[in-house]
Amino acid sequence: MDYLIGLLDSTLQDKQAAGWIFVALMGITVFCVGLAMVFLVSNIFNPVRNRLKSVVGSGQEDEASNPGSVVMLAGKLAPFVLPRKEGERGRTRERLMHAGFRGDNALATFYAIKTLLIIGLPLLVLLIVNWIPSLTSAQTLQAGAVAVLIGVGAPNYVLGKLIQRRKRLLYNGFPDALDLLVVCTEAGFGLKPALQRVADEISVGHPELAQEFALVNAEMRAGVDRADALHNLADRTGLDEIAGLVTLLSQSLRFGNSIADSLRIYSEEFRDKRMQKAEEEAGKISTKLIFPLVLCMFPAFFVVAIGPAVIGLLDHFKG
Repeated sequence: MDYLIGLLDSTLQDKQAAGWIFVALMGITVFCVGLAMVFLVSNIFNPVRNRLKSVVGSGQEDEASNPGSVVMLAGKLAPFVLPRKEGERGRTRERLMHAGFRGDNALATFYAIKTLLIIGLPLLVLLIVNWIPSLTSAQTLQAGAVAVLIGVGAPNYVLGKLIQRRKRLLYNGFPDALDLLVVCTEAGFGLKPALQRVADEISVGHPELAQEFALVNAEMRAGVDRADALHNLADRTGLDEIAGLVTLLSQSLRFGNSIADSLRIYSEEFRDKRMQKAEEEAGKISTKLIFPLVLCMFPAFFVVAIGPAVIGLLDHFKG
């Protein structure tokens, strides 16, 4: 104990601040140890768990070593790490769904990771600073604050990148899936067989979109209304193009229109939108090329074209 206090004092150069930090660290440690003991005792004396072990047998003895135990622990930590506002929970749950994390413990796991980073990164910085004696206490506090900011922002940044990657994969596979869906419906397939056939056909090239279509088909087979299953597809993907397709199919099912005709019209409109987007991106190329040309190409061109003349003039004036 005296060694830790002396270590903090030598690092921060402030005895009072070292004492407060030591008390905070001890409180966090006692809380974590107590929480771990509660979980351990509750798992040992849980009658349901003991009954399941006796029924399943020894095949589940290694469950604590697999990643599922971490998820279970995160789920038990959920009341301590989840935000109080339901709106914030809903937005985070929606973003996790768009990133492909649809498990029951996805929200609790995300906030548990964020909490561990917020607590663990400053402690790591505090240990590293001990090996750099030239840093002052103000610089140490600044490094700790930066570590806290990284712990707060890094999970959101990584989640945003995962959402962008998954949406891009879904968007790249959507045109092929839409064309196959048109072909299947015009060949006489119903909506459910068509979705299943499209999911089977694109499972190799676009597994993410194939999984979403297979999930829609599974929901329909389980008794979920077709409109609700399609709306769930739009909510899981978060793509405007798929939301438009879901709206079109829902209206066709409600008013009794031909699904094949509706899909063919939407496919043509979607193809026109893709062409317009490609033309828009092509129109931006000339503007985007200005900065590389001015900063990279033009200086080299001027050196090659005008450089010999400038060197000749300099030699002439020297003579």
